[in-house]
Amino acid sequence: MQTWFITGASGGLASRITRRLLERGDRVAVTVRKPGVLDDLKAQYGSQLWQAHLDLTNPQQIVEVIERAWEEFGTIDVFVNNAAYGLYGAVEEASDRQIEHLFKTNVLGSLRAARAVLPFFRKQGSGHIVQISSMAGHYSTPGMGLYCSSKWAVEGAFEALAKEAAPFNIKTTIVEPGGIRTNFITSNAVFGERMDAYRDKEAGQLVSLMKGELPGIDMSMFNQMVVGDPDKMAQQIIRRVDQGEGPIRMALGSDAYEQIREALLDRLAALDAQKDLAYSTDADDVVRQA
Repeated sequence: MQTWFITGASGGLASRITRRLLERGDRVAVTVRKPGVLDDLKAQYGSQLWQAHLDLTNPQQIVEVIERAWEEFGTIDVFVNNAAYGLYGAVEEASDRQIEHLFKTNVLGSLRAARAVLPFFRKQGSGHIVQISSMAGHYSTPGMGLYCSSKWAVEGAFEALAKEAAPFNIKTTIVEPGGIRTNFITSNAVFGERMDAYRDKEAGQLVSLMKGELPGIDMSMFNQMVVGDPDKMAQQIIRRVDQGEGPIRMALGSDAYEQIREALLDRLAALDAQKDLAYSTDADDVVRQA
């Protein structure tokens, strides 16, 4: 039996992980946005499930909730940083307030939660951080630039954190799912104020697709184009934690594999094409390896 802490467990991938863990007998502390959404599980599993409301933009509340969960269970073996949402539209269309809230939630919220749990992990001599990122942490596309940038920030911070925490027997896995058949878009999406200048451009067309405004395409059809099975993904995340070993990054979904691979190859090709330019700007006294 292990003890897990999962943020943003109201629905989607995190709720599937929670249910699987409870079914096999693990203890789970979860945070939710809406009180009562997991009352059916609480009634079924009793003291196995501990839940609390958490606003990831509230630094003090993050610390307090993690401390309370630790006191309740006496330990936390696995910490899953899942809570996040998407902000869509051209970069120019989003307000300052929307951008700030996105980064306070997706980036600062994830970092503050990890920073709050690390002292407990160091004290007990073990732990596993599972940071839910996205395939969008490897590329950026019109209409998704702000969401992508939040995931790029998460990727950079948690790659370093993984190396910093490893000497303390703390493992880190960055999960990079592709599209998942959940309510992530319909219930969690935020959109910028649409501008006519972008409406018929790629950014505007993406927003129209996501909002079900394109002729002949509704959200049910959009969801059918999404390939990721949340139950299979939940199973693989739990399996990775149980195994205890594996690459720091974990791509889930054929779309994630294909898009991440394409993005990396494109970036590598562009870098290789600039090798002579890069070397030409070295100082004259630099000695190069033969």
